[in-house]
Amino acid sequence: MSNPSPLPSEALRACSRHGIVPTRYFLSVNIPRQTTTLLERVYPQAVADRRYRLKKTFRCSTSNYGIGEKAGSNMTPRGLHCIGKKIGGGWPIGAAFESRQMTGFTWSGKPYAPITTRIFWLEGLEPGFNRGGDVDSFNRYIYVHGTGNELTIGRPDSHGCVHLAGDVLIQLYDKLPARTLVWISEK
Repeated sequence: MSNPSPLPSEALRACSRHGIVPTRYFLSVNIPRQTTTLLERVYPQAVADRRYRLKKTFRCSTSNYGIGEKAGSNMTPRGLHCIGKKIGGGWPIGAAFESRQMTGFTWSGKPYAPITTRIFWLEGLEPGFNRGGDVDSFNRYIYVHGTGNELTIGRPDSHGCVHLAGDVLIQLYDKLPARTLVWISEK
């Protein structure tokens, strides 16, 4: 039986393999298409129902260095993640961050700040693949975040993170709780 959901079946298999209960919302990043899709479980109260419906698709940017999990590679890691920490709530679009601290604005001295607006700090959930040792996404500081140069969104341009437009991040930040699942795929 095929998966009736727009969520890749590999993501649900990864949840099952690691004993992770799918969350109400799911972000799915498609590296070749440079898109991020927001999905919502069809019946939020029914945890056993693993069908998801498409809510919205956004353009994104992933690594200019390719796909990979190794620390120091600047590549975008694949697999099952969750939002480990949310950073930046309350700041306007264009707030610039360094070391997860707000340091200024894109319109006032930081026009091409590499990290802006909001940060979802990702935690890998697959031991030995994107969690632990030299493949740990959280320790690699892999984020979903804004960028001061939104003209690059839609093509590879990051150093491992996933870039989204500021207005998209604000929408997602207000909707998605910490621990929301994130699937990053090369298919």
